Amino acid sequence: MKKYVLTLALAGALFVLPDNADAALGDQTLREGMRHGDVVELQEALRQRGYFTFHTSTGFFGTITTDSVRRFQRDAGITVDGIFGPQSFRALTGSNSSTSTSSNSSVQQTSATSQFSRTLREGMRGDDVVALQEALRQRGHFTHHTSTGFFGTITRDAVRSFQRSAGITVDGIAGPQTFRALNNTTASSGSSNVSAGHVSNPTNSASSTLNAVINTGKSLIGTPYVWAGSTPAGFDCSGFLQYVFAQHGISIPRTVATIHSATTRVSTPQVGDLVFFETYAPGPSHAGIYLGNGEFLHAGSSTGVTITKMSNSYWSQRYLGAGRINQ
Repeated sequence: MKKYVLTLALAGALFVLPDNADAALGDQTLREGMRHGDVVELQEALRQRGYFTFHTSTGFFGTITTDSVRRFQRDAGITVDGIFGPQSFRALTGSNSSTSTSSNSSVQQTSATSQFSRTLREGMRGDDVVALQEALRQRGHFTHHTSTGFFGTITRDAVRSFQRSAGITVDGIAGPQTFRALNNTTASSGSSNVSAGHVSNPTNSASSTLNAVINTGKSLIGTPYVWAGSTPAGFDCSGFLQYVFAQHGISIPRTVATIHSATTRVSTPQVGDLVFFETYAPGPSHAGIYLGNGEFLHAGSSTGVTITKMSNSYWSQRYLGAGRINQ
């Protein structure tokens, strides 16, 4: 009888275990005893913060993972129960913190144009939303009596109205394409008038294109991580790379492994090169764009699109090398 019950239990576990391709941390509450691709992501995220110290990410939520979650919760000042639910997810990703004062969310304004450093979508708040509303108002698309700083349905409809008039993708999301249209500029980065923090003074056509790629990537900072995501609604690491390069006419493969194979190895990365890391599987499984000064831009599973130091204790141990895209 015990053997029969065990067989049924194992069969049930195999039946409910989803493919890792459907995994996205935050989609479900995780607790002790579970096996899932989300658990791998949780363990990796906790490892980056020094809480999960087991030598490998197993995908099984056991006592080690429970203790890691508890330590993180205790330090975060939230309920300490060892269960990774919505409260813990918000604390881990920082999605419950204000973005209006972040330097990554600042708005660089001139007399007629606005520079934005993240993609804006319904539900967001911040000074950059105010700037977006003002820019739309100047063009006759935002008609609310005041700029609220909240991206609600009125702002979404205003963005759609503007996108329709500009002949660009109509999705109600204000991203790089919308910002370029608002600023009445092209995708070219040949101009030296780029905002502070962006790459400037390109010396040739290739570097000019890479500067434009980086600037587009930086404008997406704050975009959430979504497993298999490849749009400004959410990215995984390779989807992010493919998207930003595609905005400037450069086609690269979809997966990290194939991107790695398509690049030329370089011993020391230069600005615009790709840097590769070995994370949950042998070989290259994560990649980002090298920015110089020991930093890279990437879509992290626990951070979304962000800038990270190469010297970070988690990433430095997993660095495989750099590659250059042939243009």
